[in-house]
Amino acid sequence: MSIKHPAGRVFLLSSALALLAGCDEPLDLDLRGAFGAGLNTAEAARTATADRPRPDDRGIISYPNYQVAVARRGDTLADVAARVGTDAAALARYNGLQVNDNLRPGEVVALPGRVAEPSPATGSPTTGPIQPPGVDITTLAGGAIDRAGEQRVQTTALAPASSAENSNIARGLEPKRHKVVRGETAYTIARLYGVSVRSLAEWNGLGSDFAIREGQFLLIPVPDTPAPKRAAGTTETEMPGAGTPTPTPPSATQPLPAETTKPVAQAKAQEPVTAPDLGQSQASKGKLGYPVQGKIIREYSKGKNDGIDIAAGAGTAIGAAEAGSVIYITQDTDDVPIILVKHANELTTVYANVDNIAVKKGDKVRRGQKLGSIPAGQSSYVHFEVRKGLESVDPLPYLQ
Repeated sequence: MSIKHPAGRVFLLSSALALLAGCDEPLDLDLRGAFGAGLNTAEAARTATADRPRPDDRGIISYPNYQVAVARRGDTLADVAARVGTDAAALARYNGLQVNDNLRPGEVVALPGRVAEPSPATGSPTTGPIQPPGVDITTLAGGAIDRAGEQRVQTTALAPASSAENSNIARGLEPKRHKVVRGETAYTIARLYGVSVRSLAEWNGLGSDFAIREGQFLLIPVPDTPAPKRAAGTTETEMPGAGTPTPTPPSATQPLPAETTKPVAQAKAQEPVTAPDLGQSQASKGKLGYPVQGKIIREYSKGKNDGIDIAAGAGTAIGAAEAGSVIYITQDTDDVPIILVKHANELTTVYANVDNIAVKKGDKVRRGQKLGSIPAGQSSYVHFEVRKGLESVDPLPYLQ
């Protein structure tokens, strides 16, 4: 889950590592791969995926964190480089190809740097990169001002964007990118991310044999269902007492029955009371702390987003949800850091998109201890997952 914005990575983002009992088994970089015969990914593979966005006349599909070019029939890599305005040699090195290699129609080529954004001038109905849906920028900006505390913050009112301007922005989830390593096939990658191999082939312009090459960048198809949005008209809150009328209690219409109290001849001896183990009782109830305080910008959806994305200001400390042990620290294919912490009762928490990591593998951490911080830029959020054994679960019932 590359995890560089709330909807496309992770995620997840959409998802990164296997949670293994005892950590003795191979790692699964997507957190929902095959664990022997215990987990069937057939249902995830049948998850509906959206169509790949239409490129502009140059073949460019642009996202906030990267751009790709789509080849035409008869193209060589040099043809694509000339059409989009980038260096052919650099494009070849980045994709593990030769400058004069022939490309399949519809084949996706990753760009090493950004070129001019799509616009009506390049044959695109919209302008700029495809933006993630459902992110309330106003609320995030307001939260940043609130976090400034007593510091003087000067604000300037901006003219509201016109509906025409808003309609000229493309909306959609940013796909994760997977860099193929030796030994992988289209089938193993599709199973790793819970998508069908046919969708993977359609998004990347693979041939009928689904052949891929080492070093190739593949776009992972995004779910057909967009990230959840805030419902319209939910900004107002009702005043206390203005909601549903309180029902009349039964005692208001019928008197309570007469109560006869008999004294107890002798009080029973009380058993000695032992102080509870607060750590164990808390873990048994499944109550965890939020890694950061912020707005949930993407909710849990089994098989689509195996955790929640919580936005917070850059530099905000990310804390351990509960006491436990750091069992793994790694990075995904886009160098996004991921931390796994194992707790009691087969619970494991996952923290992705972590900057300035403050712990190392094997460390014992306490509840709330700093693991790292929220990165700066467009990825100012943390992707947080809760795993019960090997299965992802909705984190919200566990949080308090």
